[in-house]
Amino acid sequence: MRAPQSFRVFRHGSFAILWTGSLVSNIGTWMETVALGRYVQERTGEAKWAGLVAAAGFLPTAVVGLLGGALADRVSRQKLIIGASLVQATIAAVLAWMVATGRATPGWIAFLALLNGCGGAIGFPAWQTAVPDMVPTDEVPSAIGLSSVQWNLGRVVGPAIAGIVMSVWGITAALVSNVVSFFAVTIAAAVVTIPPRIGVAKQAIMRTIADGWRTVRTVPALRAMSGAMTLAFLVAAPFIALIPAMVEQVLHAGRGANSALVTAQGIGAVVAGVSLGSLVGRWGLRRTMVTLMAMLAPALVLYGASPNLWVMIPALGLVGACYMGSLSTFSTIGQTRAPEQSRGRVMAINNAALGLLYPIGAVTQGALSDRFGLRWVTIGSGVLVAVVMLTTRLLRPGYTAPIDPEVAR
Repeated sequence: MRAPQSFRVFRHGSFAILWTGSLVSNIGTWMETVALGRYVQERTGEAKWAGLVAAAGFLPTAVVGLLGGALADRVSRQKLIIGASLVQATIAAVLAWMVATGRATPGWIAFLALLNGCGGAIGFPAWQTAVPDMVPTDEVPSAIGLSSVQWNLGRVVGPAIAGIVMSVWGITAALVSNVVSFFAVTIAAAVVTIPPRIGVAKQAIMRTIADGWRTVRTVPALRAMSGAMTLAFLVAAPFIALIPAMVEQVLHAGRGANSALVTAQGIGAVVAGVSLGSLVGRWGLRRTMVTLMAMLAPALVLYGASPNLWVMIPALGLVGACYMGSLSTFSTIGQTRAPEQSRGRVMAINNAALGLLYPIGAVTQGALSDRFGLRWVTIGSGVLVAVVMLTTRLLRPGYTAPIDPEVAR
């Protein structure tokens, strides 16, 4: 019996090895995230410090990631991945030592989380741009979909393993596990073959970054992707940050309900990642992106209007599937429609857009929810997505057409 289309991409050894190493590293990262959250909460008793540590690790994606994209287009991506992973392992080791010896203050933890985030932001574009060079062009959507599966599996498995490790051996053991996990992706990157970039000009870094922005503005397919991406990150994505508030303010429930909703979203995202290759193969990349975005609108309305937890769980699973599927199409467009010599910078710009727009949307919707109610704001976000898409369709009917390769040519 033949494997599903998305899974057949694993027959390419380099992709399978790097995917597996990245999964192990991602699990370790989520173990550290959970362990640090508990440590900071126990040490300070203040939720604001846990939020600050999380923000410190996320912020570099929006800033330092642009430098990572420029480097991915200029230097050996293999060496960049290995170097960034070793730097992150070193930072994680220092953090584990400080916690073990009682020297870790919340301020130091936030600072080290910021440094670790910088390391990840430098290396991630190199990892992203290596994927299309490891698989045939027609299997790139499958590979990118499975990359999102890898991230979501880490998000589900990592906290579960962290809970077991911390209950048996303590917080330090979970942090040490993260140190070890970085060597999985380091070894994987060392043994696979990542072709060198061809025809990449050695120009000043700032000009390299500026050229990346220019590419996104001037390539019609990337410009259309940017519009859809802005709508998704700014209007739709905040549902992720507001899940705890939905549990507390709307459901009046506890941690069990929060875990159920987060798991439902993760399952939906995994299903979307596994299915992406088949969907793109059947419908094409443009139609898949537009369909998933169109489905995201009513899914958000259903989620916001759900009368109880049992309706909300499948509704959020659908939201998670549509949202993560949309993100995977954005990544696929960036990987396949950008000029090869600019691919790293384009992917870094995508990451920066998420890092900037998602927090803005989350803060804005959170403030609106305090005034008008979270249900209505969530429903309104779905309605706004639908209105923007319909208006674009009416006023600019060919807006997304360049995403199809035959139109782009």
